[in-house]
Amino acid sequence: MPRHLPQRACRRTVSATGCLSIAILLAVAAFPAAAGDWPQILGPSRDGKADGEQLVAWPRSGPQVVWQREVGQGFAGVAVVGQHAVVFHRVADLLVAEGLDAASGDRKWKVTFPTRYRGGISPDNGPRCVPLVHEGRVYLVGPGGELACVTLDSGKKLWQRQVIQEFDAPEGYFGAGSSPIVEGDKLLLNVGGRDGAGIVAFALDDGRTVWKSTDEAASYSSPVAATVDGVRHVIFAARLNVVSLDPATGRERFRFPFGQRGPTVNAANPLVLGDHVFVSASYGVGARWAKISADDVTVEWESDEVMSSQYTTCIETGGVMYGIDGRQDIGVARFRAFDPRSGDVFWTEEGFGTGNLILAGGMLLVLKTDGELVLIAPSRDGYDQEGTTRLFDTTVQALPALSNGLLFARDTGTLKCVRVGKRN
Repeated sequence: MPRHLPQRACRRTVSATGCLSIAILLAVAAFPAAAGDWPQILGPSRDGKADGEQLVAWPRSGPQVVWQREVGQGFAGVAVVGQHAVVFHRVADLLVAEGLDAASGDRKWKVTFPTRYRGGISPDNGPRCVPLVHEGRVYLVGPGGELACVTLDSGKKLWQRQVIQEFDAPEGYFGAGSSPIVEGDKLLLNVGGRDGAGIVAFALDDGRTVWKSTDEAASYSSPVAATVDGVRHVIFAARLNVVSLDPATGRERFRFPFGQRGPTVNAANPLVLGDHVFVSASYGVGARWAKISADDVTVEWESDEVMSSQYTTCIETGGVMYGIDGRQDIGVARFRAFDPRSGDVFWTEEGFGTGNLILAGGMLLVLKTDGELVLIAPSRDGYDQEGTTRLFDTTVQALPALSNGLLFARDTGTLKCVRVGKRN
């Protein structure tokens, strides 16, 4: 069992009333590469890393708000490709996808889909899944299982399906919430359907069913893809198991138990580091660290004392994993750094709260659920907070996106575009 080794965290705080320390500027200088797109959940590699972004010190008043606009219900973050930003939300009984000019916020197109979804737990009935942009197309998943494809340049509808109805899948506690992934010419989705339709592959061009696999119920985690020792895996943290599939055929490569029955949720994405995969969930589930082989997997450690993430996907950098341990709904959550290989905890910052992480310019940007934006210097030696400012005064559930120095973030009614880095 991994040891829990809390250390007294160091803390250096600079609020929005003062400029950031020189440490930030030094970190920025070390990452001069050009910034890129944010085309799907958690960025280009679905791991929260914004490679090539150059952060800048924000002024005394906080980062510049470049533009903002009203949005409807939903927890779906923004996808950004080139000058296109795609936001997906709900207004009345319509799911609304909008293509915006990323620099100005001006709307380029708008497309709507009717929905009948009514949640039984959350009062928010909007979409949960981040849009996925791939080769000029946008793939959308609504909370009622509305799966659709539209063009990126004009929003023209190309195809759509009702996957919860078609595959007889339960809606889950909060509706459909697992974002799909593109592999080759297929879109893979944890539908959670019956009769072998737990995970379904759809053709990108017309949405037809290519294959179905497993009886895994749907989770709120989104899959990741990786090649390990020449073998391609798409790894899903589904409702009760972590499952790897061959994306070409849907054949199962491996699985191991992960999750619990009852009112629990698996929501953080799996992370593949070399030939290992890391998963974590709250509700007594905890974390697993497993070694991957071609058609097998070995869990090397598991613990509910290291990392129990309610929905935040951890980020690894420099051999250290950073994440938020705890739960928003019970008000107990802490920021933590640990060794994913051994499970040893380096330090814990108690009372931090919940939020979502992005690694950019060698720094961690954390958008907290209470609307605070925090800048943290990664270190195995202790908690090193370099800056903080408040972006929102209400609850922030959606994942932020970072592209070309612009941070796209939304709360319950407003989408903001904030400059935190240099232009590409």
